Amino acid sequence: MPIRINNLILNIDEDMDFLKEKVTKKLKISSDSIKDFKILKESIDARKKNSIKFNYTVEVACDNETKIVAKANNKDVLIEQVKYNKELKLGNKKMTHRPIIVGMGPAGMFAGLLMAKKGYKPIIFERGEDVENRTISVNEFWREGKFNKNSNVQFGEGGAGTFSDGKLTTRIKDSRCDFILEEFVKSGAPEEILYMGKPHIGTDILKEVVKNIRNKIIGLGGHVYFNSRLEDIVIKDNKLKSIIVNNNEVPCESLIMSIGHSARDTYEMLFKRGIFMESKPFAIGVRVEHDQSMINENQYGKYAIHPRLRAADYRLACKTSNNRSVYSFCMCPGGQVVAAASEDGMLVTNGMSYHNRDGKNANAAIVVAVGGEDFQGDSPLKGMEFQRYYENLAYKLGGNNYFAPIQLLGDFLIDEKSKKIGKIQPTYKPGYELTDLRKCLPKYVVQSLKDGFVNFDRKIKGFGDKNAILSGIETRTSAPVRIVRGENLQSISAQGLYPAGEGAGYAGGIMSAAVDGLKVAESIMKQWSPL
Repeated sequence: MPIRINNLILNIDEDMDFLKEKVTKKLKISSDSIKDFKILKESIDARKKNSIKFNYTVEVACDNETKIVAKANNKDVLIEQVKYNKELKLGNKKMTHRPIIVGMGPAGMFAGLLMAKKGYKPIIFERGEDVENRTISVNEFWREGKFNKNSNVQFGEGGAGTFSDGKLTTRIKDSRCDFILEEFVKSGAPEEILYMGKPHIGTDILKEVVKNIRNKIIGLGGHVYFNSRLEDIVIKDNKLKSIIVNNNEVPCESLIMSIGHSARDTYEMLFKRGIFMESKPFAIGVRVEHDQSMINENQYGKYAIHPRLRAADYRLACKTSNNRSVYSFCMCPGGQVVAAASEDGMLVTNGMSYHNRDGKNANAAIVVAVGGEDFQGDSPLKGMEFQRYYENLAYKLGGNNYFAPIQLLGDFLIDEKSKKIGKIQPTYKPGYELTDLRKCLPKYVVQSLKDGFVNFDRKIKGFGDKNAILSGIETRTSAPVRIVRGENLQSISAQGLYPAGEGAGYAGGIMSAAVDGLKVAESIMKQWSPL
């Protein structure tokens, strides 16, 4: 097994050649003894702005690795852990029908890829378009306000993450993450995502990566159908029998339901069919835009324009006077705010960056946690209706045409409607309406946001700039429901139905959704034999 070395430090101006030298010193060996050398992780330590450093974790292959580790006698030197085991023990029950996956977001895509690799020939139904045509539909929406309810920023090949920043950060510790990153690279993502501390692909590259993964699934015997919406499911004796797609009944005994966090009509259908689900907390708020150079200067100090540093990001959180959690979400360095509606008459924003993150503005959602008593009624869909109510208010406030209601931060803090734009230009398309965002947010959210911005300005000087742009509203931080499943990852209401990913309430972001998709696929493959 290879050797893993943690906490190798380089100053920002030290050449990468020093890294291997530091490895040999820690291992107490000569450079000739190293047969293979690979960077596993690179992160930036910018806590001291005048002394920025890079922290590396590397993997090396040598002879007599166990002896070398023992001789080094260093807590940062250890034998590498076993990675994701791709050689799964497969089941022996024979399938009557091919496994079906609904949704081609990260969960469905990686479940489909793994099953295709193992000979299960999955069928994938996606309500939206393939990524090429989806891009056309999304651009028409952003340019002209022409809305496609089945193919948009939320629905279509690649899922909601395709039109975001392509962030691959996750807090989960799971060896499946290595498999996912490796498959992304094989499909066209930059190799740097394998070791960057905060990896991202970027919308521009991610679209090509998603297409390549789809073609790989098809090449391995799978089928992918677009413009194919799940309309109903048929259950008999608590077992899934078939599904209805585009008014056609398709027999099905194993269904991975990776529908995404915005499939509200599907949630309603499942609820009517008796699938047990429960309301869960999420967060709502606004998108804020600042000058990216201000964020860079705050995070990197005198090194703000250093060639080794990319556009800076941030993560902020605090508790407010009304005991609410306020935090930044989906921060997009050098990005833009985008229209992200998935229903007629609703206004939703999201953030997006391209791979180079070279836009003038930084943006992030600043959101307030909501749940429980904030939602009216007893239905598990009450959180979803809460989202709809405020999205509709935002739509009306923007002018009933998908223009975003926006307000300058300075005006928001003193409860005044904005009348003109300052030095920061909004990036949202198709357009915007200057207004008072209090009219499309709960009062407690408004107060929490005000407290949050004051707090965050103490952490990042200039965050409270009165010219910062607030765009309403952000509501899709996570799914408003959880489709409850048992230990075998099946729905507790229907054998053969496997809720997966962010839409099922078990993930948050590209990586965790993809990991959950793999887990569900593994659960199915442990029972059934390949076709």
